Amino acid sequence: MCGIVGYTGFKEANTILIDGLKKLEYRGYDSAGIALQLEGKLKITKAAGSVADLESKMDEGDSEVKVGIGHTRWATHGRPTDENAHPHYSCCEKFAVIHNGIIENHQALRQWLKEETGHEFRSETDTEVLAHLVEEYYKDDLLEAVRNAVARVEGSYAMVVISSHEPERLVCARQDSPLIVGLGEDENFVASDIPALLAHTRKTKILEDGEFASITPEQVEIFDAEGKSIDKEVFEITWDIESAEKGGYEHFMLKEIMEQPAVAKETMRQRIDPANGRVKLDEINLTDEEIQTLDNIYIVACGTAYHAGLLGKAVLEDLAGIPVEVDVASEFRYRRPIFKENQLVIVISQSGETADTLAALRMARQKGVKVLAITNVVGSSVSREADEVLYTWAGPEIAVASTKAYLTQLVALYLVAIYFGELRGYLASEKADELVKGLKELPGQLEQVLSEESLAKLHKYCEHLSKWDNAFFVGRNLDYPVAREGALKLKEISYIHAEAYAAGELKHGPLALIVDGVPVVALITQKAVYDKTLSNIQEVNARGGAVFAITMEGNDDVAEQVESVFYLPPVNDVLAPVLAAVPTQLIAYYTALARGSSVDKPRNLAKSVTVE
Repeated sequence: MCGIVGYTGFKEANTILIDGLKKLEYRGYDSAGIALQLEGKLKITKAAGSVADLESKMDEGDSEVKVGIGHTRWATHGRPTDENAHPHYSCCEKFAVIHNGIIENHQALRQWLKEETGHEFRSETDTEVLAHLVEEYYKDDLLEAVRNAVARVEGSYAMVVISSHEPERLVCARQDSPLIVGLGEDENFVASDIPALLAHTRKTKILEDGEFASITPEQVEIFDAEGKSIDKEVFEITWDIESAEKGGYEHFMLKEIMEQPAVAKETMRQRIDPANGRVKLDEINLTDEEIQTLDNIYIVACGTAYHAGLLGKAVLEDLAGIPVEVDVASEFRYRRPIFKENQLVIVISQSGETADTLAALRMARQKGVKVLAITNVVGSSVSREADEVLYTWAGPEIAVASTKAYLTQLVALYLVAIYFGELRGYLASEKADELVKGLKELPGQLEQVLSEESLAKLHKYCEHLSKWDNAFFVGRNLDYPVAREGALKLKEISYIHAEAYAAGELKHGPLALIVDGVPVVALITQKAVYDKTLSNIQEVNARGGAVFAITMEGNDDVAEQVESVFYLPPVNDVLAPVLAAVPTQLIAYYTALARGSSVDKPRNLAKSVTVE
């Protein structure tokens, strides 16, 4: 999730590139850079920080340049530094590359380029191997060099290459990351997203996976993976700039909810070995012995990340056989937790800057306990200070209420639980195979949950819910943490007072609050407590509550006992919370819309809580 922009034409390239990067800064804002095509050479300017920091480093003479590429980065491989910012040079500095995505085999390619062909690297990034590969394969045709380079690549990419050998030409390639060509008069553009283009053109051609483009001021040529020319249809953009930044969605929150199939896939990318189907967490340097001898784990987090931790506790205990204690970071740091040998602390933070979580991390490390961080931001304080880091790769999350970051935290915790469980000999290979297969199917199932037909089912209940000032979420077993997160989402953006209860606890007090019509969202995905949860729903029905159920396809008897029901695709019970989280997010979103609330920026809340 980074911003790409490129230009070739007759105008000032640096101005177009900087303006385009500012439009794309919501996609990545830890560093930025520009490569300009001077006479006979390339000039790269880069800066850690914002696009404004980059702009302050540009020279006045750069305004004369007519061809260039620019990038604003959301770091995955390598810290947010000047050296790791894109574009990246090749050794001879006659080729420069910008790239979104992940090169899965970058380490092997880097080793080959260094040992077999003598290339020298300047950065920690996976992207830099692309520049060196293009240089290695260049034989008087930049397009052919790019085609040969990506043939060696495993992973995802949207890449743009320029070379001083071919001064007016941009060459692009796409696989699993978006790339759009903008069409002008005696000028053409390329970008990772539409906002960068709207000030200049509304005529575009959208590259598909496996396609390449050769772009000059006079011509755009597109080719398939075999090198055959494609006559691609022109797509006319009708969005305004604000809508374009949100991908055409009304709010960033809805955009981020809809991105969840893609980011779930990104979280798993490189972490499931295609050869044997085993989970492999190469970025974690805990030894097999350290994992096998773990006596217990603390999971420490705040807010939504805390709810991810509650589910993490359940799956780690179930799949890895390790006792787990979950604590709110603001409480954990002020009590006296018992630290001992053979212990691990897992901290979870979307931003990696959550003050209380960071303080808990530091306290654990001061006591000599290893810390594994699950975070979304490379170079954040949490990622720098933890012993081990597992990045979720959710991309920038703009809406204050977390959705895709939470879902990728869940996926990361499942990967940890399966990995630990197999290493400890606690999780049978057959069960691990079943769970990994289920994980790989989740992105497709998430797309089903987000289909137009499914979304339409939520609206009617949300209209009812929006008229109330109180609501309840209930669930048992793995459904209970999902209920808690669902209630938090509703509170955050609709301002409805929502409470979550373990469904079996209703008779111990909360039933006193059930009155005619009061909204109750019931999660029923766990077979082991299915009948018990239905019984709890009957208790609500008897007191007039209006129950909306989230359950699995095939559970037809649920519909007979509730006002309305949302069906999820069949999935292993252990993985059901990933799917079940999505309709609860949408319930909060549509209810907030109906109440006229500020969805992306709810009152009194901030995206990153950096104060105690």
